Amino acid sequence: MSETQAFTLTLTQESDYVFRIEFDDTAIPALHTDESAPLGNDSGPNPSRMLVAAVANCLSASLLFSLRKYKNTPGTIVTRARATLDRNEQKRLRVTHIDVVIELPDTAADYAQIERLLQQFENFCVVTESVRHGVAVDVSVRDGNGATLHASGGS
Repeated sequence: MSETQAFTLTLTQESDYVFRIEFDDTAIPALHTDESAPLGNDSGPNPSRMLVAAVANCLSASLLFSLRKYKNTPGTIVTRARATLDRNEQKRLRVTHIDVVIELPDTAADYAQIERLLQQFENFCVVTESVRHGVAVDVSVRDGNGATLHASGGS
């Protein structure tokens, strides 16, 4: 049995730089995107914001899965992501760096197997591990007291 998976999306231009994204063969509602001003009207997230949101969401979900795997019941996880855009050698704008900070609501001592799960959770994030081949991604996890429990990337 093959492990290969595939899915399809359909993008339809609605006006100027506004696109409707449909997630084919699912019940997921369509999403609207738009470019930032001055090109677009900021009526939806642009592709760069979608990329950063995908990285941050995937990391957060992976950490939550890992916490629950070890019978932890974390409260609300809050994740903040910051993207850096810069020009490449050809003067084209690119996402060059993503910094993700995940905040857990409780102290490290409140979580079972915290060291073990923090060593593993990033490896299970499909999006981040795919994006890291072209964009530097730094990840840190802080507990409810603000103590840094995990840091990776080093950019």
